[in-house]
Parts: sequence; C-alpha cells; structure tokens
Amino acid sequence: MRVAFFGDIVGKTGRQKLESSLNQYVSSEKIDFVVANAENATSGAGLSANHAIDLLNASVDCITLGDHAYDNKEIIPLLAHTKQIVRPINYSDDCPGQGWQIFEANDQRILVLQVLGRVFMKKKFLDPFPFLEEIFSQYKLGFNVDCIIVDVHAEATSEKMAVGHFCDGKASLVIGTHTHVPTGDTRILENGTAFQSDAGMSGDYNSIIGMDKAEPMRRFLKNQIGGRFMPANGEATLCGVAVELNKNGTAKNIKVIRIGGVLGSSA
Repeated sequence: MRVAFFGDIVGKTGRQKLESSLNQYVSSEKIDFVVANAENATSGAGLSANHAIDLLNASVDCITLGDHAYDNKEIIPLLAHTKQIVRPINYSDDCPGQGWQIFEANDQRILVLQVLGRVFMKKKFLDPFPFLEEIFSQYKLGFNVDCIIVDVHAEATSEKMAVGHFCDGKASLVIGTHTHVPTGDTRILENGTAFQSDAGMSGDYNSIIGMDKAEPMRRFLKNQIGGRFMPANGEATLCGVAVELNKNGTAKNIKVIRIGGVLGSSA
C-alpha cells in the first residue's frame, strides 16, 4: 500500500495547485490513500465547508485541521456529517468533530489521527501523549488496522520528534505540520515508522510561510500591525511525503514530494 500526505494548504493558490495536480500524481505514483492538512486553506486561516468539499472531490481522502480548526465557523456543521475531516484529538471532548477516523482503501484499514503540540503554542491544549496511548492500546498495526498516520500539528521540532519516537513501531507515518517549512530529516525510525518533522506547505514559497511578505515584514521591522496576514498568490508548490508500506503496516520507504513552484519538481 502507498499513502501520501500533503502539508498545510495555504489559501487559494494552494487549493488550486492541489486540485490541478493531485489526480495525475495519484495515478502516476499509484497512491492508495491521500491525506492533506487544510487548516489554512480558506484565506490563510481556517477551512470553509465549500473548500473542504472541493478538496475531497480532488482525490483527497482525509483532511486534517489544527489550531485554526474552528476559525471558519461554517465548517462546524460539516464536521458532524463527514468522517473525512479530522480535528486534533487533544481538543476537549465537547469540541465539534472527531480526532481520529478509520478509512478503507483497497481492502486496507487506515487510521488517521491528529495531535496538537503544546510547546510555543498560543493556546493551552491537553497533553497529546495519553491520547496516543489510548489509540495504540486499541489499534495495532498488522492486526486490526493496516496503516496508522499521525499528523503532529506543532511548533517545536523537538516535540514533533518526541511524538515520532513515542509512536515508533506503532504508527506507519508520523508527519509534522504547522510551521509550513519542509524539513530535511525524512527517514524511517528504527522500529519502522516513517517520519519527517514538517511536511512543508502547499502554497506560494515566494512568501513568509505562505503569506504575502508585506505585513510580516512590517511587524518584524517596525513592530507595527498594519492588518491581517493575507495568503501570497504566486504559483504554489505542493509539499509532502509518500510512503510505501510493508504488509505489517511499517514503512518500507518514504519519499519527499515537491510538485511545481519555486521548490522544484517531485523527488
């Protein structure tokens, strides 16, 4: 089985690039299941119901969210009616949506879950590790599930690595999101879990983490807020990883994805 994960989709240019490129990539690489983080897909913060539906119609099998999960309020009713959108599992229980879901693709059972980090984050979230322990007590690779994908939506590289090692041998892929910059530590951990600290974003890299440079530069140089961040609208690069799995659900290999834009073509 082959799965692909795409990092944070940022704004219109990120959505359009994914919608125009994903079908061809899935077909040429024989991908069985696609996950995309889309918590920045609508105007750079949050995800609208319409944009969620567009992404799900473009070969995305599961959408993950993050700390901006509820920035766009119209997504909330949709969370109650589709299992294809996963919000962080370590939100409080009364938050809309589910923190994990099980999918089926080509007679394989795939569990997708997302945890939020707590280091350097603006809000206080629940400790993610007990939630991971609970999931792994119920679901075992090679027994009742064939693949487990963990999206670690976190700021600190060290925290993402800690989650990766905690999940090693229990998950097929642990992939970081949130910081929008693809890291160069793509590897398979010693017990068979594929890992990368951050998948990068699917957005315009002639920017500051996907946003038009003017407002971030104003804040850095003058310590002044002149308005909200707006997504950059140049050509996007799709960034992520593709993982081929062994029969027991561990990773056989992991490959970096770069499609279009300033970061080059797929590797």
